[in-house]
Amino acid sequence: MGVNMLTGGMSVAHLRSPRIRYEAATTQIPVIDFGLLKQQSTVTARSAVIEDIKNACQKLGCFHVVNHGISKSVISGALEAASSFFHLPPEKKSEFESFDLKKPVRYEAALQGNNNKLRLLLKHYANPLRDWIPFWPQNPPNYRETMGAYSKEIQQVAVQLIYAILESLGLGPNYHITNLENGMQLMAVNYYPYNNTAPHKIGLHAHTDYGFITILLQTCDGLQISHNNGNTWQPVHIQPGALHVHLGDHMEVLSNGRYKGLMHRAVLGCEERISMASIHGLSMNEKVGTLKELVDEQHPKRYRESSFTDFLEFISSGNNCGGKSFIQSLRNV
Repeated sequence: MGVNMLTGGMSVAHLRSPRIRYEAATTQIPVIDFGLLKQQSTVTARSAVIEDIKNACQKLGCFHVVNHGISKSVISGALEAASSFFHLPPEKKSEFESFDLKKPVRYEAALQGNNNKLRLLLKHYANPLRDWIPFWPQNPPNYRETMGAYSKEIQQVAVQLIYAILESLGLGPNYHITNLENGMQLMAVNYYPYNNTAPHKIGLHAHTDYGFITILLQTCDGLQISHNNGNTWQPVHIQPGALHVHLGDHMEVLSNGRYKGLMHRAVLGCEERISMASIHGLSMNEKVGTLKELVDEQHPKRYRESSFTDFLEFISSGNNCGGKSFIQSLRNV
């Protein structure tokens, strides 16, 4: 099944008017050369990239990554597997439908009026891969193999990027977070249908993601970001071969607010769109708190500790209704 190959856990924000307002001047998203973060690069080259990451995180909360080392075949295989799953007969997908947010695999269809589809979603945990892959769909037959290969490589990229972001906070190249490599990876695979009657209709409302970072791959434009709490929106255009990376709530907590989670949303377009968001953090029950190195008299601790389980309980309890997001619930006031 063909996919347009231009090779790409949420905290719901307060929902404003659906009318789209674009930023007067679109801010160019920085491009980070992942290859220069590797050990064989020179100290000068690595330092320059770390500084670029710092500026991107402070000013935008996101960046593109090139030279990430994930092959075109791995990327195309994952996108093809995702497309094939969403085009399965409804009864094949419905076995994964559930309102239980803690299920290891969960499928849902977001509908609006006359059963018009706004978004199809398949979520599943992916790290450690050997623990979660037995729960994944077996249809299409190659789903586990191809999506597993992509998830494994994305996890490796994510760990290196998280450490680079921590280095950009002044923590040094040897800073270590216990069990980060075995932390949570949640794959949120989205399908947005063809829509030629209402372009720019909201397919996924404004939100921030719960984890440290999200790595996004998308087959065509549709992602929008906001740097002013949803007052204006900027489209994120695809850069062939690049991955889009943005910061989540737990990176804001970890950095004591020096870096902020990025508010984003998705709009429908005039062609089918698949996006694969890989959200990365610590393990499900492990608490994330502000790093002690980033707390002093001038910068007191600003956030409560929380885990991914706490986030799920927050969403399940309906605490996000009325406009309060998960990150807002963590801020000390």
